[in-house]
Amino acid sequence: MLIVPKKEIARLADATPEDQALLGHLMLAAVKVARQLGVDQAFRVVVNNGAEAGQSVFHLHLHILGGRPFRWPPG
Repeated sequence: MLIVPKKEIARLADATPEDQALLGHLMLAAVKVARQLGVDQAFRVVVNNGAEAGQSVFHLHLHILGGRPFRWPPG
C-alpha cells in the first residue's frame, strides 16, 4: 500500500522544517492504514530517497509493507 501526500515534495531530503507536521501526519496515517489492512502488529514503512535508493516516482510517498515476515538487512 502507498501513502501519498497531496503536497508535492520530490524526495524526503527535500522536505523542510515547514513540512514537519505533514511528515508526522504521514507516520500516523501509516499506522491507520496498517490497522485497516490487519497488519498493525508487524509492518514496515519504506521511503526511498533518490534514484540510487530505488526511488522511481519523484513525489514523496510511503510504502506500507506487511503480511509476511521480514528479515534484516532488507533487500
